[in-house]
Amino acid sequence: MSSKYIIDTEVSNKTFLEDEIMYRDFERCTFTNCDLSQCNYLGTSFIDCDFINCNFTEAKVNYVSLRGVQFTSCNFTEVNFSMCDPLLFRISFDDCILDYAKLYTLKLKGTIFNNCSLIATDFMKTDVTGAVFSNCNMHQAVLIDTIANKADFTSSYNFTIDPEQNKLKKAKFSVEGLKGLLTKHDLIVK
Repeated sequence: MSSKYIIDTEVSNKTFLEDEIMYRDFERCTFTNCDLSQCNYLGTSFIDCDFINCNFTEAKVNYVSLRGVQFTSCNFTEVNFSMCDPLLFRISFDDCILDYAKLYTLKLKGTIFNNCSLIATDFMKTDVTGAVFSNCNMHQAVLIDTIANKADFTSSYNFTIDPEQNKLKKAKFSVEGLKGLLTKHDLIVK
């Protein structure tokens, strides 16, 4: 990949080297079964790209632009997204592992998290207004000073969210999920 601008390209079964994607723009590209965990993302942008079954474990995604990017069955364990370029930042996750990931201070309005593992994921001071958390395991996920107005948590589980420390106006929860909103009160809900 010697070009700085790559468009409409499919990449499969590739392990990317540290500087292989640095200072490159990818548009409408699909990455399948790739390992991008060792990459330097400085000056890299992905626009309307799809990542399928890719590994980003512990990747340093600082200064990457993610605009209209769909991740399916990808692993983001311990990835810190907080230094991503916020301009037009738009992503969605389907069947992904985001355990111990850091999404704090990001604007994730309307983001879809479908069937994801969000164990101990940090959403502190994040705006997830209108986001959908569909069938997500949110065990020990951190939501403090989070704006979750109109967010949908109805099918997610194992979450603990303090309504006094977060904005939850018109957020949706199932009856089974109410226990996660009352944890700090040490109530027994049956």
